[in-house]
Amino acid sequence: MLFINKKLKTMTCFILKFLNSGSLPKVVILSMFFLIHFTAYSVPNEPEKTGTDWKFYSQRAEVAPAHWIDMKLQYKGNPSLAISGDGKDYTNGSWVSIVDVISGKNYKFNCFFKQKNVDEQNRSILAYIIWQGKDGKRINQSEYPPTLRELSEDGWNIIQQIYTAPEKAVTAKIELIYRWDKDGSVYFNNISLLEAPQLGSRFVNLATIHHRPKNSGTTEDNLNQFAELLSVAANKKADIVCLPEAITLVGTDKSYIEVSETVPGPTTDFLGKIAKENNMYIVAGILERDGHAVYNTAILLDRGGKLAGKYRKVALPREEIEGGVAPGSSIPVFDTDFGRIGIMICWDVFFPEVARMLAVQGAEVVFLPIWGGNLTLAKARAIENQVYLVSSTYDMKTGVFNPEGELIKEGTDEEPVVVTRIDLAKHKIWPWLGDFKNRIPREIPSSKLVKYYWK
Repeated sequence: MLFINKKLKTMTCFILKFLNSGSLPKVVILSMFFLIHFTAYSVPNEPEKTGTDWKFYSQRAEVAPAHWIDMKLQYKGNPSLAISGDGKDYTNGSWVSIVDVISGKNYKFNCFFKQKNVDEQNRSILAYIIWQGKDGKRINQSEYPPTLRELSEDGWNIIQQIYTAPEKAVTAKIELIYRWDKDGSVYFNNISLLEAPQLGSRFVNLATIHHRPKNSGTTEDNLNQFAELLSVAANKKADIVCLPEAITLVGTDKSYIEVSETVPGPTTDFLGKIAKENNMYIVAGILERDGHAVYNTAILLDRGGKLAGKYRKVALPREEIEGGVAPGSSIPVFDTDFGRIGIMICWDVFFPEVARMLAVQGAEVVFLPIWGGNLTLAKARAIENQVYLVSSTYDMKTGVFNPEGELIKEGTDEEPVVVTRIDLAKHKIWPWLGDFKNRIPREIPSSKLVKYYWK
């Protein structure tokens, strides 16, 4: 059932007055009532162009959700555009508006919303921007602005992104969508697409090291060898450097347990001094001891040389399990002064879940200390999550992969230290796919479905 909006209620009351007054024949008055009633409840196949007005749209009347102008839940005195599932798990509908734009200018899209009882917010609640030419037809690829992780000061969710209107665009059609949840509801408010300053850049120099110590004898020898290479990375103006997996183990005749140490501990102290002296972040794989447990761990040291975080490998191969290593129990992300990053280690790359959980939490760059692995899977993790991936390895390709899965900078035996400069603020539009990065959380399989098959 669709809700009677305020306008329909007012018009209905007006007609009832005519009916009671007897000034017009009842058949005429009733015909007026049914005409207005039908018009208010119909779901058009294509909404009209109405400037900044909002019209409701659904692909088919059978899937249309309930919708109304909600006067109770307001944002700064403005009523909300509301949609609810109406008891249909296949429901799909949107509020639609068309606004004028100027080709080449930058626009900031903003939309605030609150939701009730929505199971999967990113799949069910979204905005969609379609650039249109003079003929009203779609041009270029459509946009899927992301929902920010942070709420507004007054507790509203925010959908927001800055775009450049493409060539020949004269209007932008904005769709505020609710779908695929029968029990929930959403309330959109404070929607705008306004001119914005020029898009800024967010550059970072990503570095990685390709080096395998051999016959080193001790962990100290390994660390000294990597220290020399870290100095080279610093001279190349690296902001963050990735070292391989288990740097205190490789090349020695020690076991996982024998080289394990506390975190913080000797290796964090050693690498921390280098990080501080060179004002750069360092990611490195070591073996960590915590009480009786030993973990395959990657540490993150900040520009001041302090331990900024650690990640314990969650996907363990049988060799490590048999060697007494325990799996980690969390998949954290870390905020740096250039953006949010994640870390996974070696065997993790064979499974999509770890990289996906990092991306879901907002990681833009994933660092991969790895002994050796499958190059195709490393590329896949970058592509399917639209992140940069930085590998440091002994037996695989060392380098920086872009979100297309391309190895844009490779470390080799001849050039073991490579640095590449990237812009994390750059907006990537794929041929055919469009805004693939922001489409992923909107179109990913339901988490309820995934959990069902993992029972």
